[in-house]
Amino acid sequence: MPAEQRLLAVGKVTRPHGVAGEVKVQLTPGYEDLLANVGCVYLGNSQRPYRVLSCRPHQGAVLLRLERVASRDDAEALRGAVVLISPEDLPSLPAGSYYPYQLIGLRVLRTSGEEIGQLSEILRTGSNDVYVVQKASGQLLLPALESVIRSIDLVAGTMVVDVPAGLE
Repeated sequence: MPAEQRLLAVGKVTRPHGVAGEVKVQLTPGYEDLLANVGCVYLGNSQRPYRVLSCRPHQGAVLLRLERVASRDDAEALRGAVVLISPEDLPSLPAGSYYPYQLIGLRVLRTSGEEIGQLSEILRTGSNDVYVVQKASGQLLLPALESVIRSIDLVAGTMVVDVPAGLE
């Protein structure tokens, strides 16, 4: 892996599973069903890729079999490791869909052009995501609905919103 390549944290190894080297990985919200389509992962500060041999869902997490991890002891040594991938390995999303890492840090603007703040976090709820906008005077919670989020421009680094009455 080139030193300048930015890696994306998508989960954490929670424990070994079985005796053949599988590890249980709790995925970061927004990255569910992702590792099945990724060819390799990096663990912790490792500079070496681990080729993904298999990935299957298990009790709200995933079980991974990785190259060079062949025993329970090998898997135990990975407990607590952050699972990282290269953003270039992510599958393409349909137009108008974004990965969370693409949205965090966007400048949030009103439809008038006035800057509100910066998107700092995405909260997962049952019905829709909620975007946390860090303002100079605190936080603004915006529902991730088409009626509120008017446009997203990743190149410009901006999100234009129409803040519903009563949210500020």
